[in-house]
Amino acid sequence: MTARHATVRLGAGVVRGRRLDGHLSFRGIPYAAAPVGDRRWRPPAPVEPWSGVRDATEPGNPPPQAAQAFDGTASLDEDCLTLDVTAPETPETPTTPGTGRPVVVWLHGGGGTSGNASTHDRHRLAVTGDVVVVAPNARLGVLGCFGYPGLPGSGSFGLLDQQAALRWVRREIGRFGGDPANVTLVGSSYGALLVAAHLVSPGSAGLFHRAVLQSPFGVLGPTPAHTLIPGVPALPTRWTPSAELERLGVATAVEHGWVEPGGDPATALARLRRVPVADLLPASAAFTRPAFGGPALPESPATALPGGRFHRVPVVVGTTSDEARFYVSLFADLAGDPVTAGDLPRLLAEAFGDAADEVAVRYPLDRFPTPGLAWARICTDRAWARPAWDLGRALAEHTDIWFYEFADPDAPPPVPVPGFPAGAQHAAELAYQFDLPGGPPLSPAQRELGDRVNRYWAAFAARGEPTGDGLPAWPRFEHVQSLAPDRIGGTDYVAGHHLDFWARMP
Repeated sequence: MTARHATVRLGAGVVRGRRLDGHLSFRGIPYAAAPVGDRRWRPPAPVEPWSGVRDATEPGNPPPQAAQAFDGTASLDEDCLTLDVTAPETPETPTTPGTGRPVVVWLHGGGGTSGNASTHDRHRLAVTGDVVVVAPNARLGVLGCFGYPGLPGSGSFGLLDQQAALRWVRREIGRFGGDPANVTLVGSSYGALLVAAHLVSPGSAGLFHRAVLQSPFGVLGPTPAHTLIPGVPALPTRWTPSAELERLGVATAVEHGWVEPGGDPATALARLRRVPVADLLPASAAFTRPAFGGPALPESPATALPGGRFHRVPVVVGTTSDEARFYVSLFADLAGDPVTAGDLPRLLAEAFGDAADEVAVRYPLDRFPTPGLAWARICTDRAWARPAWDLGRALAEHTDIWFYEFADPDAPPPVPVPGFPAGAQHAAELAYQFDLPGGPPLSPAQRELGDRVNRYWAAFAARGEPTGDGLPAWPRFEHVQSLAPDRIGGTDYVAGHHLDFWARMP
């Protein structure tokens, strides 16, 4: 791409980004003060102004995280509260309210302990959809959701960071040609979980006007053993009360030797803020979602959403057709089927207890090419399709909902496992919507599908419903729109994922 510089004057100073063949790219723009030193585990503070022109051509620091097997990103730098802006190139910035482009704020996935805003190049969504895309980084894991007695904002720092980014959008996005009165909040996987929290959080009211949840997990409750993460009998996939999280924070701090048991709380917090980041990160898996019961999240989304106590905005919800194949493939060392026929009885018993035989009858092994694909279908239906469907039904009682299934059986896997078909596994659609570093090549039909998905999302962002622009009709819930290269249209999601069967199960 041919690059030229572009500058924008913000409230805190001037930033210099790039003009890249039809779009503008600004990266690493700070939206809040660096949460370092005494600002660790505090709500985000206003960004500190700068003089001169700040370079915004390179990504900001990823949130602190350990390197993952499927993602080489690793960081120990707490100065991470930045965002990227991608916008179609325009000759001038609109000044009249309501005349700018729709804004999409994208929340990345990563399970709450990994990921960052700059992994995905979002210019295809911006250009194809004629929208302004904002991708913020926020604190993750033990730095984002740590709870401790006497800590203001305890358990909710990552959520508060994202609200600070949304307030930045309201103040500044007009300078990039966006409309601050038309903001769509989109999240994938863990990002979708956070969208659910924003739907409930009082501090997010009015900061976004529509929402998209791509492959949300654990919003309405926990999942059986092994069905989300292989080899994990008990996964903390529930929303935790603030007091319980603070007790966990104390126990974790004592266990790791960060504080002395029974010490003065103020002294303990001072000591905790001096613990090296590298020493904190091993505890991140225990602190992956905002606590409820405090000002940021007064009620659990698991009860607030079905009860209709959420911001009444239009919502798109959906999954991929083979969500669990990504996670089941984690059983595999190098190649071959990740699960054997001998493994299945144990997995079923540990996941479903007395109902294991009933599940085995509904999913007979002889109907699947391999035991691993059988287990992946069970996990997809129980851990992903059923919760997403329940969430859609709960939301549809109170607002307009559209539901989809991304269903390309030949979707290229992010991490290939030889001998195990990837299918439309978890997050497979991201390679269609965005350019990923080192991402798999797409066929012309797959690339066209990605453009259509982006056009649906852009139409939803523009008008509050995914319709028009020559796209195939997409009726409201309980219709399910199948998104595949050879067919876009309705599908029987309930029958395809045995949801009547799972509705009868405990």
